[in-house]
Amino acid sequence: MTRKIFAILALLLASVQGAFAETEMADKMRAEGKIYVVVVVLATIFAGIFSYLIYLDRKITRLEKEKQ
Repeated sequence: MTRKIFAILALLLASVQGAFAETEMADKMRAEGKIYVVVVVLATIFAGIFSYLIYLDRKITRLEKEKQ
């Protein structure tokens, strides 16, 4: 039992340490201005997914109304 608790605590500490590690790639991209390109691409992808979900919801609602 004690080994399991120790292992879980060790894994938690390792993950916390990894979360606070410096990110050289992000700092470099931010300094070069490329981080904005990444943000725009991600925003475009999420907007596309959101639009597609709205489209599917409307289509499913219309099909449900026709079935009744």
